[in-house]
Amino acid sequence: MLPPLTIFDIETTGLDPARGHRIIELAGVRYENGTITAETFNSFVNPEREIPLEARQIHKISDEEVRGAPGIEEVLPKFLDFAKGSILVAHNASFDYGFLQVAKEMCWGYIELPECLCTMRLSQSLYPKDFRHNLDIIAKKFGLEMPGARHRALDDAMLTVKALEKMLGEGHISSIDELRKKAGLKQAVAR
Repeated sequence: MLPPLTIFDIETTGLDPARGHRIIELAGVRYENGTITAETFNSFVNPEREIPLEARQIHKISDEEVRGAPGIEEVLPKFLDFAKGSILVAHNASFDYGFLQVAKEMCWGYIELPECLCTMRLSQSLYPKDFRHNLDIIAKKFGLEMPGARHRALDDAMLTVKALEKMLGEGHISSIDELRKKAGLKQAVAR
């Protein structure tokens, strides 16, 4: 049986936290006992910088929407409290988890991040002959309904958890060791 999972997604001001890009939206969905729970987390984050046009065109989040939002030093601890007792999961997790690692440092570094697994790596493990493994392709493969607000954190987290559920079933994955083997990040510490 799998432990509780928190499937999460972020939206950002750009692609590289090392170049000053920041999280502007963070959302999560709980998956426990083989089902998607009704528990969700969703918050805008004030990035304390302008959102570039290229990023706004993708996620449709404006500077006005995040201006009054709390900073990451307030949002990340609340998210981690929501995710307490679970393993994190994201699609293309090295991107999302990388931003969380940078955000952790902005929270004075005292926060410990849970282990993180990746649904894109899971897809690559289960379907090695498939050419692409992005979330849109996986959703189409499984006949999942695309959310109305694609590239918004909560909708993308919901789509990811539905894709994860399909892959767990098709891959006959029932233990955390199996899931780690097929979806673990290279920097994740095996337990």
